Amino acid sequence: MLKDKIVHKETGIITYGMTPPKETHAPDKLAEIAQRQCERLKDLDIDGLILYDVQEETDRLEQDRPFPYLRTVDPTTYSKAYLNQLTVPKIIYRCVGKYTEAELSEWITADAEQDRFSVYVGASSSKQEVQIGLSEAYQISKQCNENLMFGGVVIPERHAKNNDEHIRVANKIKKGCRFFVSQATYNVEASKNFLSDYYYYCREQEIEMVPILINLAPCGSQKTLEFMKWLGISIPKWLENDLINSNDILDKSVSLSKKIFDELLDFGIEKGIPIGCSVESVSTRKVEIEASIQLVKDIKTSIDSRTGVN
Repeated sequence: MLKDKIVHKETGIITYGMTPPKETHAPDKLAEIAQRQCERLKDLDIDGLILYDVQEETDRLEQDRPFPYLRTVDPTTYSKAYLNQLTVPKIIYRCVGKYTEAELSEWITADAEQDRFSVYVGASSSKQEVQIGLSEAYQISKQCNENLMFGGVVIPERHAKNNDEHIRVANKIKKGCRFFVSQATYNVEASKNFLSDYYYYCREQEIEMVPILINLAPCGSQKTLEFMKWLGISIPKWLENDLINSNDILDKSVSLSKKIFDELLDFGIEKGIPIGCSVESVSTRKVEIEASIQLVKDIKTSIDSRTGVN
């Protein structure tokens, strides 16, 4: 069970992430989309399904967004109304800054008797106006609902600039974060640098490390690549060149993603860092979604072979 794996800080947690459909869809269209998603995921061996809470980020970067921003169905609503046939635990992202304290408190205290999971996300930039901050969200959550296990977001690429991501993570652990999900990973060097500092800092401060889920997202076209870069995903120039000039950009990105994860998993196992994986498709193209599903299966095989699971 996901709760037990988080509590025991196990290596090998696997999740799949997706964004709910546009809220402008009619209910029958939403049901049709959800049915396709359930069919894809019903037999997938994952510990949890991540549902993203999307916020507009026009204040974060100067470049125009490659794909238009469209409001999506609230992830909790989508989970309850359309994905209830999937029994896997749902991990609901919450961009806490766009909610009032009353709204967030109401959401946190709902279904208090059930085990629930969330990832709290802060402002996309220092320019973004927020109604509530991460620290306040952590405090409310701990006070109002002990059955809601919350995690955070880690950005190893930010560590390369500020050299303090490990301290951010450690401070969030002290405030109640039980796990972290990274930004989509293509820069193995940045991730290893963060993990190394995370390991040694936690050892020095006598902080028990919590699971770090490495996010993987296949890239199947140049437009998807542009969107990933807009999102702030760090893609080394050599890797970008290889993708653009490959005969099959999707196949190349999947192959690279597997190699990156294997290297980070081995690095974590050596140091006792509980490494897991979260896979998503940032594109709605069927071929990229199917590649992400296959990637989950490949990652599961890789984890099992390294952790001795038959």
